[in-house]
Amino acid sequence: MSELKKNAKIGIVGSGLIGRSWSMLFASVGYQVVLYDILPEQVQGALKATEKELSDLEKKGLLRGKLNAAQQFSCISGTNDIKELAKGAIFIQECIPENLDWKKDLFKKLDNVVESTTILSSSTSTFLPSLFTANLKHKHNTVVSHPVNPPYYVPLVEIVPAPWTNPEVVKKTRAIMDEIGQKPVTLSREIEGFALNRIQYAILNETWRLVEAGILNVKDIDSVMSDGLGMRYAFLGPLETAHLNAEGMANYFERYSKTIHAVSETMGPTPKMEGPMAKEISNQLNDMVPLDKLVERRTYRDNCLTHLSILKSKLNNN
Repeated sequence: MSELKKNAKIGIVGSGLIGRSWSMLFASVGYQVVLYDILPEQVQGALKATEKELSDLEKKGLLRGKLNAAQQFSCISGTNDIKELAKGAIFIQECIPENLDWKKDLFKKLDNVVESTTILSSSTSTFLPSLFTANLKHKHNTVVSHPVNPPYYVPLVEIVPAPWTNPEVVKKTRAIMDEIGQKPVTLSREIEGFALNRIQYAILNETWRLVEAGILNVKDIDSVMSDGLGMRYAFLGPLETAHLNAEGMANYFERYSKTIHAVSETMGPTPKMEGPMAKEISNQLNDMVPLDKLVERRTYRDNCLTHLSILKSKLNNN
C-alpha cells in the first residue's frame, strides 16, 4: 500500500458533488487530498458521503485505481483553514458555485497563501480564466481544468489557459489529469464556452428550433441523440465518424460539403430559450421525468456512464 500512496498534496476547494468527485479521483492514485470548505460541518458531511461512495463503488466492482476503498479514503482529509489547505499543495482545484465575484474573492485569498509553484486550477464551465486571475501575483500558475459532470464517470477534462498562463503549468496539469485516469484536451487559448459547451449549445439550439417548429417533440428529439448520434459519438468523435462514413474525410467533403452548408443555412437564428416555448419544453420534460424522479434518473445515468466506461476500456484494451 505504501508504494502506491504518494507524498504529494492536492487541495480541493468546495465539498459539493464536483469537489468530492475530484477528491476521489486524486485519491484513486494515492495523492494526499485535503478537502476545504468554509464550515466544519460541511467538510465532515462531505467526508462521510465520500467514504460511503467509495465503499459502494468497491462493492459494485466499479472503484477506480489500485488502492482499495479504505486505502483511498485514508488519503482524504478535510479542513476549513485555507492556509492549511494551501500549505505544501502542488495543485489546488477550485469547485465552488459559478459566481464570478466568489471566484475572484477565492482566488485572491488563495493567491495570498499558496506557494510560488502551486498550480491554481478552476472547475468553471462558465467563466474565462482571465476574468478572475488577472490581478493575482501567481497568475502565471492559473488554469482552468473543466470536468464533465459527473467527473468520476465521464473522464473528459478541458484544460484552458489564461493569456498569461505559463505553458509548463498547462503541461503539468495535463500530465496530472492523465495520471488520475481522466482524458484531458488542451485548448490553445481561452474562448467563451470552451469546446464542450460550444458543441453542446449548438446541439441544444437546433433541438429548440426543431421543437419550436413542430418538427419533433422533446421525447423524439432526445431519441435522435440517445438512440442515434449518441451511440456513435460515445466511441468515435464527429470528425472520425464522418471520416469512416466515406472513403476518408476528403471524400466526405467532396460528397457532402454542399449539402451540409445548404442545410446549415436553414437553421435559423440563435434562440434565447425563454418565453412560452421554454415552458412547453419544460412541461414535456417534466412529463418524461417528473421532478421527484430526478435523483432516481441521475442514478440511472451514472450507472449507464459507468458501464459505458468499462465497456470502452475493455474494447480499447483488446
